[in-house]
Amino acid sequence: MAFNLEETVKQLTDFLKTEAKIETVVGQSFQLGEFTCMPVIKFGMGLGYGGGEGKGVQPGKANGEGTGGGAGGGLGVEPIGFLATRGDQISFIPTRNSRGLSAAFEKLPDFMEKMMDKKRDQKAEPVA
Repeated sequence: MAFNLEETVKQLTDFLKTEAKIETVVGQSFQLGEFTCMPVIKFGMGLGYGGGEGKGVQPGKANGEGTGGGAGGGLGVEPIGFLATRGDQISFIPTRNSRGLSAAFEKLPDFMEKMMDKKRDQKAEPVA
């Protein structure tokens, strides 16, 4: 049994190019009022490979030769926050601590109120 490490690494790299993207795991950037939000991810990978051979005769046991091999890997992708931009301002909103995502949701009502006030003001302005 032959194991081609170069081919396996190439296939794994091709897989990562197509599958391990922010869009695949979290989603694409989106607009929220005046803000553009971009998901931020943490990416980790581990690979392992091992093989062995055996030859010879052991009294009372089978005669012959043997080979063996194996490979394994793991991939982890986790959303860690969002970059929020408005004009030339950039903010990072983390999702991992209690102040992260929950803080963003806590700010959402104030943000929505400001957006509604702005729309109300625009409607109230007379058209010249």
